[in-house]
Amino acid sequence: QVVELISSAIGDLVQGIYYENSKSSEENCLTDDIGISTWKEQVFLSHSALLAKSCQAAMELAKHSAEIQDMAFQYGKHMSMSHKLHSDLQPFVKESSSDTMAFSLNSAPAVLHQEFLGREAWIKQIRELQEAIKAGKGVTSAIDLCRCHGNRALAALEHFPPSEARAALANIVYAVTRFP
Repeated sequence: QVVELISSAIGDLVQGIYYENSKSSEENCLTDDIGISTWKEQVFLSHSALLAKSCQAAMELAKHSAEIQDMAFQYGKHMSMSHKLHSDLQPFVKESSSDTMAFSLNSAPAVLHQEFLGREAWIKQIRELQEAIKAGKGVTSAIDLCRCHGNRALAALEHFPPSEARAALANIVYAVTRFP
């Protein structure tokens, strides 16, 4: 039962991370069009399932009743959700206004802002910011930094004997360092 719980938690985690990565890599996708209920589902998979199911597994190992195991699961789930919300809120509630912290456009405050503002007005705000970033030096500097790290990865590969696997790894570097 414990092995089953932990393996399903790892499966949830992988599914959650895969979903986050696949959505963020879609072209012309500035932000997901998600509501807070979808946000909660995604956070459960990518953040909460492991803690919730680990708490449940600990109670299973200690031979506690199904009810206590469920309460341990609920504790882990809601503790993790609370932690994620706390983390998402930090850029918006920090006391020092001079500190600008990065935040995700799919964080809880941003998702709720989108729900209240409306999708069209939200996209308009993001596009204005995107254009300002494109006009600056950040994009070209990020491309340079990407290529620098790519070159360092290729240099590290040179320490391995030539093989099909090494060539495949080099091709991955080439794919992620090529820009139009």
